[in-house]
Amino acid sequence: MKGHSGQESQGLGPPPRHSQQLPVVPSAGPLKVVLLVFASLCAWYSGYLLAELIPDAPLSSAAYSIRNIGERPVLKAPAPKRQKCDHWTPCPSDTYAYRLLSGGGKDKYAKICFEDSLLMGGKLGNVARGINIAVVNYVTGNVTATRCFDMYEGDNSGPMTKFIQSAPPKSLLLMVTYDDGSTRLKDDAKNTIEALGSKEIRNMKFRSSWVFLAAKGFELPSEIQREKINHSDTKNNRYSGWPAEIQIEGCIPKEPS
Repeated sequence: MKGHSGQESQGLGPPPRHSQQLPVVPSAGPLKVVLLVFASLCAWYSGYLLAELIPDAPLSSAAYSIRNIGERPVLKAPAPKRQKCDHWTPCPSDTYAYRLLSGGGKDKYAKICFEDSLLMGGKLGNVARGINIAVVNYVTGNVTATRCFDMYEGDNSGPMTKFIQSAPPKSLLLMVTYDDGSTRLKDDAKNTIEALGSKEIRNMKFRSSWVFLAAKGFELPSEIQREKINHSDTKNNRYSGWPAEIQIEGCIPKEPS
């Protein structure tokens, strides 16, 4: 039994395994090198083409352009064209442009502008305390006389009356106050100015701001702005002891030719 069992043990054992040969796989090292070289060449060629297509420009400019993509462009309106006598809108060619500005405060001198020419003003040195008057020939548009009449000191109401009355027919009279224009203003001057169409001359008070456009020997259209007044008021004065300056402006139709 023992011998049989030993033989059985030897006969029934697992059969010996024969060694099997596996296929040889070539190493991947050389293939990786080839692919890497090919990819490098492609990348270099792509970069070369891109460099040829993009124009030369500073990197800072390119970065600035990229940063400003999407920003809304800033549109600047053109500066408005300056009009005669600083009007907002131009006067028609068959009219005269005018602008009368009263004084306001010690350093705010009165001004008279006609057809873009300064007839009286601080720059010209021909305005003074009182009532300032410029006379313009209505037919030619040329200034014929300018005078200022002190209404605070001296007797200048009479000379001013004669000056107004001496203006020839077909004249425009442009009047503005600087400082006080009423203290020594007498009835003869008030009557003369009232006859020219003023509705405020009798309402003049100490340091009232007053402007007036008058026509002698002809009528102005009713829609033209001709007169304005602003009284001194300690509660409402813009300047210490002085009311705010006032102005009128417009376009006067020329005489038909």
